[in-house]
Amino acid sequence: MTMPRTTPTDWLIDLGNTRLKWARADRLAHEGVQAFAHEQRLGADALAAVFAPMFASLVAGDRVWIASVAGSAATASVEAALSRIGAKVERVATRAELAGVRIAYADPAHLGVDRFLALLGAYARARQAWLIVGVGTALTIDLLAADGSHLGGLIAPSPTLMRQALAQRAPHLPREGGRVLDFAADTDDALASGAILSARALIERSIRAARRTLGAAPTLLVAGGGADPLLEGWRVRAQRAPDLVLEGAAAYAAQAGGTPHAR
Repeated sequence: MTMPRTTPTDWLIDLGNTRLKWARADRLAHEGVQAFAHEQRLGADALAAVFAPMFASLVAGDRVWIASVAGSAATASVEAALSRIGAKVERVATRAELAGVRIAYADPAHLGVDRFLALLGAYARARQAWLIVGVGTALTIDLLAADGSHLGGLIAPSPTLMRQALAQRAPHLPREGGRVLDFAADTDDALASGAILSARALIERSIRAARRTLGAAPTLLVAGGGADPLLEGWRVRAQRAPDLVLEGAAAYAAQAGGTPHAR
């Protein structure tokens, strides 16, 4: 029989524009994460159902760390749901330096917390040079040197957002589907190929630029919900990191636990 837990622990939440992901920090590597496609629908009943396993396992002194790039209303809904059951909520914020990583931005508030945590997560994996690609609503690319220096990055529309934007202007165009080909012979394949190959071209250019900057090629690390379509059939050496933001949140909680930023 499993004994109830009495030692406080940390919980991690990654609240994006379309998905909410959460995990217990000490079980992230072994049990993975829970995910919920919220599409900004974060009512009390929905959140109670999503967080039911967490609520049942919380003990006094547990902390819940929230990294959010969603709107303020969505973030407030999640924080309120956690506060109602007595969780100690901590808001994750980008810092100029933490856990060996030093960001390139002069104003930390201008670097999205998801990109910051991806840097922390990569560096926690190995203290080496990384080219970190996030494929979500946006396509983000960040270069991290082996000494922990963030050398800057790029932001572009993700393949999914490219197709959504086209469909908004031309509603007859499909938002999904199609194969990635060098030269497509129908519209579905042409759209899929244009979006995916555009993203790949930007990443390939960034790999070449990183090699010039560092004198050696960094390891390509790809995270985000759109990573699989981007990598499928692409002959590139890359590591997949589906939960990289939460890995970074675990590193953040371990380092920042003594200086809470509760809301």
